[in-house]
Amino acid sequence: MPASDAGATHPTYGNWRRPRRAGLGPLGLVGTVAVFAALVLALLVSLASLVAAIGLLVPVAVLLLPLIVRTQDGRNLYQLAALRIGWRRRKARGEHLYASGPLSRRPGGRFRPPGLLSRVRMAEGRDAYGRPFGVLHHPDRNLYTIVLGCEPDGGSLVDPDQIDVWVASWGDWLARLSHEPQLRGAGVVVETAPDPGTRLALEVLPQIREDAPPVARAVMEEVVQRYPAASSEMHTYIALTYGFPDGRRRGTEEIVTDLALRVPGLLAGLVGAGGGSAAPLSAEQIAELTRVAYDPAVAPDVLTARAGAGGTGLEWEDAGPAAAVETAGAYHHDSGVSRTWLLTLAPRGTVRSNVLRGMLEPAPGTRRKRVALLYRPIDPATSARIVEADRRAAQFTATSGKGMVQARAASEMRAAEQTAAEEAAGAGLVEFSLMLTATVDSADQLADATTTLRNLQASARVSMRPADRMQAAAFTCTLPLGILPWEHVLLPRQLQEAL
Repeated sequence: MPASDAGATHPTYGNWRRPRRAGLGPLGLVGTVAVFAALVLALLVSLASLVAAIGLLVPVAVLLLPLIVRTQDGRNLYQLAALRIGWRRRKARGEHLYASGPLSRRPGGRFRPPGLLSRVRMAEGRDAYGRPFGVLHHPDRNLYTIVLGCEPDGGSLVDPDQIDVWVASWGDWLARLSHEPQLRGAGVVVETAPDPGTRLALEVLPQIREDAPPVARAVMEEVVQRYPAASSEMHTYIALTYGFPDGRRRGTEEIVTDLALRVPGLLAGLVGAGGGSAAPLSAEQIAELTRVAYDPAVAPDVLTARAGAGGTGLEWEDAGPAAAVETAGAYHHDSGVSRTWLLTLAPRGTVRSNVLRGMLEPAPGTRRKRVALLYRPIDPATSARIVEADRRAAQFTATSGKGMVQARAASEMRAAEQTAAEEAAGAGLVEFSLMLTATVDSADQLADATTTLRNLQASARVSMRPADRMQAAAFTCTLPLGILPWEHVLLPRQLQEAL
């Protein structure tokens, strides 16, 4: 995201644009082709009978009307109807219910993750520095995901120039993803939760001597008891998903070796972009974060096991919930109830580097909160075609409009020209979206959590909607496990963009 020249002291960012849909107005490419085909056919029929031509156009207009009526995020009535029909079919089949463990009907009697993660397999390798890293294999799409963990440097007490350098380095890292071979998508997940105080207690209490003065002992015990109430823990994960066309012939071991060569370079780029200490996550760590996401109550136990025994020994087959129930507006899983929101409109105009800071910070009244930024890198050849098409479309709109329409079109034309110039200079082009998941202890707390998160969304200048009737899938997409929504759709992405 380029910095503007106007703000040398406080740089601003922006110039993101929603991809243009081909076709006439809201009809899309499919609707436009249908309109012209119907008109040509009606003209031919009118040569024989005018009544027959009108009778042909009326049902075509009725069929095309749902394509014209669209929601704020661009969905038409057909897509809304398909979502409701799919939800009712899943409920009728009992697919909104999940139970695992020894007493369930699941093969093996283990606690495998549900839904989109039910067929995922885990492998592990070591990079050039001997660090273990887990590899998630999605056999349905033949995708492989590695997860990197980092501790970003905060923006407090940091010079604006340094923040500007970090943002530029992060943009450069995203641009390099377009040149990463076989990369299908990336996800950045920032997870926050109240600090349970486990690490502080394990660090402080064993250091108290038996002959310590009672006052000193009481002070330290009070610190251990009260400090976690005002603090929180924050974790940042980056999931990179690769798709290998010949993966079925190469084998998992060879692909893991290929990914091991890429890990050091990816980590170096994250450190330069302000990622702080960065390292790949092992298979055990990936299983642990998945287990905590489905059952937040076990988070203190996981921290205790890490501090005491150095790990939990948890395997991927036991990282899922014992039971889960999906409703139209929430997802109930073990000790938590979650609701997920989807981005419908990015901030308009220019923003500053801290625009998402309030959304990323811990939210009162929530057990855990995850903000997921999903990126789909576009290769340089396709990027050039997209920006050139947008530039021509913006020029046509600016020269054909009048009044306020012409003023807004002129602003879009300047933005399109700037994007084309930056792409020609070597900048990358990525599609992005944002998802937000909040987990609470009970369904009664969802209303208060919803109000809190709506206020955070307003402060971040983003518009989001609840992922109703697909809460389970949306919950999974906010986990750093490589689930890319555009890779798990019934219709091809190209056909969906044409609707």
